[in-house]
Amino acid sequence: MLAKMTVKNQLTLPKTVVTRFSGVEYFDVSTDGACIVLRPLQRSRAEEVRQQLAQLGIKEQDVAAAVSWSRKTGACKTA
Repeated sequence: MLAKMTVKNQLTLPKTVVTRFSGVEYFDVSTDGACIVLRPLQRSRAEEVRQQLAQLGIKEQDVAAAVSWSRKTGACKTA
């Protein structure tokens, strides 16, 4: 199977590949230097972050408090 890259760096995946991943809208793209690897993503990164925060026991009010603290102290200001 071939996929041609356009002048706008776009690839069209072969239909035989796409049909194996019905319902997938996004792919995580990585490379090892010699190969391009596409991994289907079925849920948003935001949902992954929410799950990680829940596993760590961090609640929404904890994040709000951290942001508030950061803004008061200027911890995130750049030079």
